[in-house]
Amino acid sequence: MSAPRPILIVEDDDALRATLAELIGQEGEFSAVEVGSATAAEEILTRAGAHYDAILLDVGLPDADGRDFCAKLRRNGQRMPVIMLTGADGEADVVRGLEAGANDYIAKPFRVNEVLARVRAQLRSFDNSEHAVLKLGSFKFRPSAKLLEGPGGKHRIRLTSKECMILKFLHRLDGQPAPRTQLLHEVWGYSSAVSTHTLETHIYRLRQKIEADPSQPRLLLSVTGGYRLSLGAATQGTGFETH
Repeated sequence: MSAPRPILIVEDDDALRATLAELIGQEGEFSAVEVGSATAAEEILTRAGAHYDAILLDVGLPDADGRDFCAKLRRNGQRMPVIMLTGADGEADVVRGLEAGANDYIAKPFRVNEVLARVRAQLRSFDNSEHAVLKLGSFKFRPSAKLLEGPGGKHRIRLTSKECMILKFLHRLDGQPAPRTQLLHEVWGYSSAVSTHTLETHIYRLRQKIEADPSQPRLLLSVTGGYRLSLGAATQGTGFETH
């Protein structure tokens, strides 16, 4: 099972925020961090290593207009999906929210299942966008471009579609191991023609690209029955391709 995707909830109504966080996290697909103000949200987003896949953002915050805060996030380079939550659903309000950089706009009162469906839709779109950038050791991983970038963007490693899918899935597990059978299912789907040898061949080729010493991998690790990523590893491969 994939690791829960972290969602930041910025909502000043304590009861609503707590209920939303609890319901979002029920099925294990998402994990929620909740704050009640723009100031608190900004503080948590600027912490070292902070990462949130999406933000649920109230318009009426005690210390800021959520639309202005969304615009500030975009100016600061935050590209994750932002879904506005608001009691104001007039056309002008919706337009202002979208023009501020919000990806979607949900009027209160809302159904949690609708919120979850909107979050999933935005994440599917974002995961395949040019803005999606994941950290893999010392690399920046751009799935849509099938590309790994070394420190400073000086070196680039081109990936095949399957290599990209392997890294995306292992990254979603946040360092937890994936059995070979699970990886085969996620990357190739059900097919009797695909064996673990196929996966091992792809892992071997990936290591040739991303590991400084493929015989002693530090990023793409073997574990009993499968593989995992060491996301904090500082490694640089030898198979760089530049363009």
